[in-house]
Amino acid sequence: MKYILNEDEPIYIQIARGIEDEILQGDFLEEMQVPSTNELSKIYQINPATVLKGINLLVERQILYKKRGIGMFVTSGAVATIKEARKENFKEVVMAHLFQEAKKLGISKRELIEIIVSSGEMDE
Repeated sequence: MKYILNEDEPIYIQIARGIEDEILQGDFLEEMQVPSTNELSKIYQINPATVLKGINLLVERQILYKKRGIGMFVTSGAVATIKEARKENFKEVVMAHLFQEAKKLGISKRELIEIIVSSGEMDE
């Protein structure tokens, strides 16, 4: 569980996304405990308050919950919650950018579909 942190966005958001990625990959299962704030701050050599901010973001999104005196756990339904949020972001951000760029380049809808299909990177 070591991600490469970058300067492009706040560290707490990168920590939250990293935990989400591990949930999606099955490294952290629903109802499973995640590393503590102190463990994560040692791994990344960052302030525990920064890690806590990322953890709290996941609590707000109902991806993690706290068991008092024990630690933080993945909520039941977290995978579906993460996927839904990321699909929305994909539609609103990624696709919007894709369409803008295609328009600048004069790529028609048909050409764009052909490009996507011919990329062959995704399974049916």
